[in-house]
Amino acid sequence: MKKKFLIAFIASFIGFTILYSTVLNSLFFNDQAVATGDVGDVDDVEDVNIKGNKILFLLMGVDAQSVKKSKGTRTDTIMLTSVDLETGQVNILSIPRDTRLSVNGKLDKVNAAHAYGGPEMSIETISDFLAIDLEYYVKVDYQIVQDLVEAIGGVEIEVPFLMSYKDPTADPPLNIYLEPGLQTLNGKQSHDFLRFRNNNSYTVGYDDGDVGRIQTQQYFVKELVKQTLKPKNILKIPALIETYYENVETNIPITKMLKAAASAGKIDVEHINTETVPGEGQYIGPVSYYIYEREATNLLVEQMFDEFILD
Repeated sequence: MKKKFLIAFIASFIGFTILYSTVLNSLFFNDQAVATGDVGDVDDVEDVNIKGNKILFLLMGVDAQSVKKSKGTRTDTIMLTSVDLETGQVNILSIPRDTRLSVNGKLDKVNAAHAYGGPEMSIETISDFLAIDLEYYVKVDYQIVQDLVEAIGGVEIEVPFLMSYKDPTADPPLNIYLEPGLQTLNGKQSHDFLRFRNNNSYTVGYDDGDVGRIQTQQYFVKELVKQTLKPKNILKIPALIETYYENVETNIPITKMLKAAASAGKIDVEHINTETVPGEGQYIGPVSYYIYEREATNLLVEQMFDEFILD
């Protein structure tokens, strides 16, 4: 069965968290309480994944039709994300799913970690790889991109080239056809845009393989968040919250979201910095891996997540 390339939808968590926490703040707490952190005993225990106004979490898109039935599945997308709620800076480091790392005691593709041990093993694997304090995760299924795009009335995207691909054996079957150019994609079209890998003829596709698809993810991330947070979509918050509950699994405490709500308005989608772990594809025996460059990776982590690096 063809592997799914349902990836950029995890960006919706950023928008959802801002909208969701802001709504809950207005309904259940007053602004002063949230601003001062007076929302329970959340500050009684040191939190390694919140440094000042920065929060760190691992965003994972699972290769499953439902986040509730994702046990034993591989991650289709892995993005280490930090959000600075004071400056509005968002840093996203994409980790190619074929990256060869130590997983469950042996060298394997990083996307196997979730299949072996769920979010906990994914966090452990990434934490060891990048030498960072990492506790929080956000996991979503691919349905979320369709629901979100439909809820906001479509997302405007520049399709880089003709995307034409059919696979009746896929689950669900694929019938992708998108003309190149700037256009407003509906939920299914957005789903197809993200799943596309190559045309059936293989004459058109991403020249640099998975790295090219990651760049498409990152572009979609920025546009989806930017367009989700438009003022006109405030009235659509109930639908967005329903989608959040149905398609998102996270261990970030609601109190953390509420504390962040007072500063959420400072998030600037133009300040989303996206990078990819440096490296290149390589076959080891019959298996294709992504082999990372250690020194370049360490430099990126230092630049993007310095506060969270282990001593």
